[in-house]
Amino acid sequence: METTYVMVKPDGVQRGLIGEIIGRFERKGLKLVGLKSVVPSKETAESHYAVHSERPFYPGLIEFVTSGPVVCMAWNGKDAIAVARTLIGATNGREAAPGTIRGDFGMDMGFNMIHGSDAAETAEFELGLWFPEGLMDWEQTITSWVYE
Repeated sequence: METTYVMVKPDGVQRGLIGEIIGRFERKGLKLVGLKSVVPSKETAESHYAVHSERPFYPGLIEFVTSGPVVCMAWNGKDAIAVARTLIGATNGREAAPGTIRGDFGMDMGFNMIHGSDAAETAEFELGLWFPEGLMDWEQTITSWVYE
């Protein structure tokens, strides 16, 4: 089992998509092991997006992600990182496949509603950044109906 970080960005929160997004991950069979809503500090946002710090869009990205509340989530399951990224879809909503979150709700590259970790190392870093208090450990009784 692996755990991944997923964040509903300020545009997804403003558009009222939190429940829809959580529902898609739950219906897929992933287990929610961390959930909170915060308005990110500039320092946290800069740390989260440090890999993009030299890119021309970085200042606008930091301003955007700190502009309002985000919903931070940790999802656990088999291949959770790849499964989450498939559910999320391509970065540009106009190019994302129908049935994905971005494909169903996105029209823009910048306002793409959601972030998901892209690798195990990234997930570990992001989970530590957004959930320094740790994650929940609980038994999901439906697991035997999700995995063989």
